[in-house]
Amino acid sequence: MAANAAYAKGGLDPVIIDVAPILGICDVFVVVTATNDRQVKAITDHVQAELADRFGRRPRSIEGTDARRWVLLDYGDVVVHVFQTEERSTYRLERLYVDADRIDWRTPEERTGSASA
Repeated sequence: MAANAAYAKGGLDPVIIDVAPILGICDVFVVVTATNDRQVKAITDHVQAELADRFGRRPRSIEGTDARRWVLLDYGDVVVHVFQTEERSTYRLERLYVDADRIDWRTPEERTGSASA
């Protein structure tokens, strides 16, 4: 759901990483890219609103909202990382957790079969 909400606000390249066997402190990382600080805010606001409205969930903590270069929304079992492009390239969480399984996520267009080949 967090990946869907991020994508709805223009989030790029969402990746869902199963970190439970590696970290033990949460189950999943959702990693997404935003192109600027306004989009970081739009994505994080929308993720929070969607998870609150649909599931009654609120983040336990939020980090990075002042600079809006990398915002982390910690829901306990799910941690959402919204990076600006440069920060995602710098920190490369996908490479850090290269041995972790990826959870299949597809765009709404891919799920309905309307994406172009």
